[in-house]
Amino acid sequence: MIFKQYYLGCLSHASYYIGSGEEAAVIDPQRDVQQYLDEAEANGQRIKYVIETHSHADFVSGHLELAKKTGAQIIFGQRANTKFPALKVKDGDTLKVGNVELRFLETPGHTPEGITILAKDLDDPSAPLKMFTGDTLFIGDVGRPDLVGSKGFTAEEMAGMLYDSLYGKILPLPDETEVYPAHGAGSLCGKSLSKDKWSTLGEQKRTNYALRPMSKEEFIKIVSADQPEVPAYFPISASQNLEGAPELDNLPQPERLDSTAIQNFDGVVLDVRSSDKYGAGHIPNSINIGLGGQFASWAGTMIPVGTPVAIVAETKEQVDEAFMRLARVGIETVRGYLLIGDYNGQLKTIRQVTVDEAAKEINPDVQFVDVRRPAEYANAHAAGTVNIPLDRLPREFDSLNPEKPTYVICEGGYRSTLGTSILENAGFRHIINVTGGTKKWLENGLPSEVSATSCTAA
Repeated sequence: MIFKQYYLGCLSHASYYIGSGEEAAVIDPQRDVQQYLDEAEANGQRIKYVIETHSHADFVSGHLELAKKTGAQIIFGQRANTKFPALKVKDGDTLKVGNVELRFLETPGHTPEGITILAKDLDDPSAPLKMFTGDTLFIGDVGRPDLVGSKGFTAEEMAGMLYDSLYGKILPLPDETEVYPAHGAGSLCGKSLSKDKWSTLGEQKRTNYALRPMSKEEFIKIVSADQPEVPAYFPISASQNLEGAPELDNLPQPERLDSTAIQNFDGVVLDVRSSDKYGAGHIPNSINIGLGGQFASWAGTMIPVGTPVAIVAETKEQVDEAFMRLARVGIETVRGYLLIGDYNGQLKTIRQVTVDEAAKEINPDVQFVDVRRPAEYANAHAAGTVNIPLDRLPREFDSLNPEKPTYVICEGGYRSTLGTSILENAGFRHIINVTGGTKKWLENGLPSEVSATSCTAA
């Protein structure tokens, strides 16, 4: 068996290639599919199947384009309401890829149509099964039961289905079974995913809070609680994945803009440079989501799908990368771009301070805002901060005084920069970004607080 995991850090997304003999299958592909085509060509294999474990909500998949370019058959669970031809599989169905047997389990819970795939290498019967769990079972967590893919069911009903899938179908498998999920740490498809990209079922039985022995009622309560807010783009991506996304090559390309055009742009001006460069000088009314972090996820969270976007970058290569990564979350309305070196208008700045400098400057006359998620904030935060999660900041900044100096902090400095740009656009006059974030604040032993004890899943 030829096996490869592709991990896309900005979406915390894992996809997989399985090859045997002259055939191959791709599981949960990302939108840009060239890497799978290259892998198949290098191995002298033909992609026979493109398999989706469920209708993904957090990214737009490339299954339709990959199938068109290879002639592969698209596979979904039998409950998936696809708008394109697909083979729908049910419990116990099997397919072969060369000398690899793929057996399917219906595992609803995260979504009604969710499936899990068991891959057995017939050339090596003693090898452990490889289990592709999609968003049913993560490393350290399980799929959240409250997303749009579960429309028509309550979170509690879906959590009950998830319990039956896990405890009735997955946990009875051998402990040495290898677990390969569709996401890792940072994904909003769960609440406490591990940074590990794979594990064994035995290890998960020992360490995963949701797999310890418990009643169905207790599981439903634990899994349904404390889930992060659902980004607005999730339902749109889930719908697009069932309808089929257009090929990337067919998306309209952005045009190069001049300074006047960017100043008068009717939409979101998105600066994709690093936080320090954005702070040192940026176009007024732009927002900063740097390419160096979870760019696509935060862009999808903060920019409504369908909004015209203009990209500000240092190089055309950065523009092209941003265009691709935006398309991965369904933002297909990039109308133009400007290279910052070509801009001849007035620039704005945002002061950057270290955590030690911030600690000396914080006093009752300033505001100190932590834009991390509530669970992160509860575990430990800088003393004197108020928590307004980044995804809620555009709706809740009116709880702050725009005339007061406002310091913004996150975990490491990435989200806080986006927070400062939101506040600047809202008319706040004195904004300061705290570089290094809460992580550095705690490392330096600066005054901190804990507002709640960590739950089992934290």
